[in-house]
Amino acid sequence: MSDAMETGVPEGIAIVAVAGRFPGAGTPEALWRLLLDEREGITFFTGDELRAAGVPEHVLADPDYVRAAGVLRGVEQFDAGFFGMTPAEAALTPPEHRLFLECAWEALERCGHTARGRRVGVFGGTGFNGYLLQNVWPAVQAGTRGFFPMVLANAADHLAARVAYRLDLRGPAISVQAACSTSLVAVHQACQSLLTGECELALAGGASVGVPLDHGYLYEEGGILSPDGRCRPFDARAQGTVPSSGVALVALRRVEDALADGDPILAVIRGSAVNNDGAGKMGYAAPSVDGQAAVIAEALAVSGVDPATVGYVEGHSTGTALGDPMEVAALTRVYGAAPRGGPRIRIGSAKASLGHTDTAAGVTGLIKAVLSLHHRRIVATPHFQAPNPAIDFAATPFQVADEGLEWTAEGAAPRRAGVSSFGMGGTNVHVVIEEAPRVPAQPARRPWQLLTLSARTDAALAQARAELAAHLRTEDVPLADAAYTLQAGRQGFAVRCAVVAADAESAAAALEGGAGVVSGRAGPSAPPVAFLFPGQGAQYPGMGRGLYETEPAYRAAIDRCAALLRPHVGEDLRALLHPAPGGGDAAAERLRSTTIAQPALFATAYATAMLWMEWGVRPAAMLGHGIGEYAAACLAGVFALEDAVSLVAARGRLVQALPRGAMLSVALPVDEARALLGAGLAVAGDDAPDRCVVSGTEAAVAALEARLAGTEVRHARLDTPHALHSPMMDPVLDEFTALVARVPRRAPELPWISNVTGTWITVDEARDPAYWARHLRRTVRFREGARTLLALPDVVMLEVGPGRSLSALIEAQEGAADARRVASMRQPGEAADDVAFIQRALGSLWAEGVEADWSGVWKHERRRRVRLPTYPFQRSRHWIDAPARTPAASEAAAALPASATAETVPLEALEALISGQIQLMSRQARLLAAAGDAAADEGAPRQAGS
Repeated sequence: MSDAMETGVPEGIAIVAVAGRFPGAGTPEALWRLLLDEREGITFFTGDELRAAGVPEHVLADPDYVRAAGVLRGVEQFDAGFFGMTPAEAALTPPEHRLFLECAWEALERCGHTARGRRVGVFGGTGFNGYLLQNVWPAVQAGTRGFFPMVLANAADHLAARVAYRLDLRGPAISVQAACSTSLVAVHQACQSLLTGECELALAGGASVGVPLDHGYLYEEGGILSPDGRCRPFDARAQGTVPSSGVALVALRRVEDALADGDPILAVIRGSAVNNDGAGKMGYAAPSVDGQAAVIAEALAVSGVDPATVGYVEGHSTGTALGDPMEVAALTRVYGAAPRGGPRIRIGSAKASLGHTDTAAGVTGLIKAVLSLHHRRIVATPHFQAPNPAIDFAATPFQVADEGLEWTAEGAAPRRAGVSSFGMGGTNVHVVIEEAPRVPAQPARRPWQLLTLSARTDAALAQARAELAAHLRTEDVPLADAAYTLQAGRQGFAVRCAVVAADAESAAAALEGGAGVVSGRAGPSAPPVAFLFPGQGAQYPGMGRGLYETEPAYRAAIDRCAALLRPHVGEDLRALLHPAPGGGDAAAERLRSTTIAQPALFATAYATAMLWMEWGVRPAAMLGHGIGEYAAACLAGVFALEDAVSLVAARGRLVQALPRGAMLSVALPVDEARALLGAGLAVAGDDAPDRCVVSGTEAAVAALEARLAGTEVRHARLDTPHALHSPMMDPVLDEFTALVARVPRRAPELPWISNVTGTWITVDEARDPAYWARHLRRTVRFREGARTLLALPDVVMLEVGPGRSLSALIEAQEGAADARRVASMRQPGEAADDVAFIQRALGSLWAEGVEADWSGVWKHERRRRVRLPTYPFQRSRHWIDAPARTPAASEAAAALPASATAETVPLEALEALISGQIQLMSRQARLLAAAGDAAADEGAPRQAGS
């Protein structure tokens, strides 16, 4: 990899997320706090704790038994249902597999990506499976568990494939086994896969969980385990490491892809290399200076990085007297034998704080180095007092990081670090990383932000709300970036809620208190959405102003409609829709004119529909009221926008030229209202079972008002100066029919419900000019249309235009009390902000299960994905308990003579002996192999193992 591309964007692989479980630290953030505080995550057990864990008395009495280990708490707990696993399947699955799966999910959420169905790769490996031998295999022998399910659940081969299956990932899924260097080898393989285009995002890491839990270990002189439970890398007192459990993963992307998608880049991998010592060493388990030096040199060469620009090296160091000097010797061979002119390269190892996490050790060290780059601080190495006398640090460019210090940059080069991991057997890997490129913050376009949250259960959602509220209060997170991450970077589950807020504090308050929270539950499939387009009388000055100012799709549609309408109406419609300060009254009066009202309503409805469709909300059905049906016809493709605008303008102009009339809303069933009608009156709209609209001459409507004044019948004038849908329209019908006949009319591509018939429009009706004349003259059969619409299963009705008049009419229908209705805009006179209102509407739709196109929602704004709390798993115990061992059996096993055989030993005692050996194997399997090889190779250094 060269030093930089022509664009100035660094080449390499971006580390976009880290995840893990570490001794004493359940998250990477907790790990960083532990490192900063110079604490260690090793647990030192009391005798009572070890007895409760089943450690026999004779073991506790052994002076070589070290009562310490790096422990992960709660590994018995798992959210099986979240990952689609049965309780039995979860119990069979070893804890390292389950934790790796959890961390894989968390890594994806931490980088703000939903990976379902995408080409995401998984690379990782696990350590020795003590759970299989200690817990699962006895259950299989007892006949309580099946053999084949045991193999599927426990085989190391299935680690990566299981993650790919459970998370629906379509990239390579490769399980890696390279002893202690497994997880960093997985990182190298993931980088290669990304560079060759096999995947677009990769997860890489390792997991190791020591079982039985809460046990110490037996110290062996000359081995690699510490006699006092502490690991002291590069220190004069170094005598070995401490066995630990751990899980560590990173999420990786190509840098250019990560920058393009606004990913939270923590660091950049500039280069990596893997090799093996081969036979060029003293024993299989022995390290090799040549092999280590070669892999470090290759990684630096691949990265194109000058070693002089590296400020920190995270060593593999296990704190052994001979292994550490060999590692420094290999580093010195590459970095130079003499100190540099500038500051020395600090060197340290996470094992000083955490012990040896086996197959997770490499990525654990990588995460430590990444966090150091991200926070620009090198942390101290616990327990370091004086350097190992076998290491002449004065003759090297290195210095042990014995105290925490700010990591300052040297010159123009970014901060850089190297990370090593050397596996027993000789598989060496080195990675060169540098700090992330700085990306300037972008101002938010919208003054209000929609935060969406979902979970599988109500309890999980409640916890997610609380955790997000706390995060917003304690972390400096741009609210727009948080909204974007929650929308574009989270998988939607059934239990949902949404909050609209202008700042983090109000968002947190809403999440905690419930005020302003929209809640819902999504079904197995997205419900259909019906667009409702209001008719004349719904218009008001200022409608859509906030959308015009903030939403380019809405603004573009209004601008186009205004330009098309200007030749027809003789003025700029935008000046009336969004009047200047002080011009509201004049605009309101002008908008009462049918000439302006109908085009204004059409333009507003059309623009709102364009915005919704850009956001991925598309109508499965449409229903307009009066002039609103023209918006439906235009969206359905019957009329091109230019022709629809000309017809709407002509319709308004023709009606405006007619004698003035009036329209009256009456709270009566249509049949009862007809009984009250006299000359000059007609039913203009049958809107609801107890509501209709009467239309006619001004005098006739006034007379009806007088008759109703002494009754309990509610009635109200509509804000229109003409008697639409009445005989007063007859004089213009022929002319309007001719105008419609002159424009192209196509078959509808989207279904809508006719005002004339109250049922689905037909192709012939939509294309018939006479239909549109009847539409102007006849009663609007909205009640029947609403009944047709409500017959659609699970339909969600979205009012697309100003106000909530049609939502209210839907609510008034028989059997529609629970109908799902959402309005796009505020009512006239409301103080609500248009942007907040439509964002809340989007949240309401999403809460009902309507899936938006979030890329469309954010199309005109560049946002970044940010770290937010990950899914709150609702864990319960899934564990196969190991068979109980009686004290007598344990003591009998301890007393067995060396010559004992299966024929001469009681079965219970033999089982106890085997159990004890398994306990030791789970901690020391590789160590026993190292001891055997060292003994076989005369003169092999016995304390130089991994």
